[in-house]
Amino acid sequence: METSELLKKVRKIEIKTRGLSSQIFSGEYHSAFKGRGMAFSEVREYAPGDDVRTIDWNVTARFNTPFVKVFEEERELSVVLLVDISASGEFGTQKQFKQDLITELCAVVAFSASQNNDKIGVIFFSDKIEKFIPPKKGKSHVLRIIRELIEFKPQNKKTNLELALKYLTNVIKKKSIVFLISDFLTDNNYKDALKIANKKHDLVALRIVDKGETELPKVGLIKLKDNETGKSIWVDTNDKAFRKQFAVNHLKFEDDLKEVFNRSGIDATNIFTHENYVKPLMNLFKNR
Repeated sequence: METSELLKKVRKIEIKTRGLSSQIFSGEYHSAFKGRGMAFSEVREYAPGDDVRTIDWNVTARFNTPFVKVFEEERELSVVLLVDISASGEFGTQKQFKQDLITELCAVVAFSASQNNDKIGVIFFSDKIEKFIPPKKGKSHVLRIIRELIEFKPQNKKTNLELALKYLTNVIKKKSIVFLISDFLTDNNYKDALKIANKKHDLVALRIVDKGETELPKVGLIKLKDNETGKSIWVDTNDKAFRKQFAVNHLKFEDDLKEVFNRSGIDATNIFTHENYVKPLMNLFKNR
């Protein structure tokens, strides 16, 4: 991609997502993800209604008038985007590809974190760790992450969630807010790794879904291709029994995934390529 074209794309995403994060998400984000605790800020004179347990007796004795300690939330947080960039992201039957939606979501979260003065980092994964950008503060760092999301080309095509979660647990030592952004289309067993990662960090799952993965339209004979394996198959979508089995398989996948999230104690939401992502994100933040 030409540099000028890349910068235009970065700027377009910045304008859209930065506005959303400042107008809509920053307050909800701040409320949903607390700091490490309360830190001492200052002392001030006692006022009626103040908790007597906060009186600073040393200062009170010195000035012969009651003073109380004031505490503020310690906001120093690190946010890590654990991003699935496998080939299944190159799919979309509605408004956009899944990987384009992932880029926007990452940008919104990154700007929300930045506006709260939190550090932001990213781990790109397929069935290998493709790239790691350590958490850091600042707008220029956020823009670097967006550029990487747009331009980065993964070496591998498949998905290994277990590998990604184990890497996260090993490389990020400090407790962090982690957004796992994926379509969760994988054959490997990642349940144990998910539980362990969520015990160490505050993990949130954003599942990216395209309508074409949930139901088949009745359009006759079509060729379906698995982007991760490269395998193709011809199917007759006029076959009622096939369409019904397709829907049944999807519902089972949905139920199994919900059970995995519930057992791991993870907050999760589905975000569809054909719908606005503002509402599901806001609901996720509010319900925490």
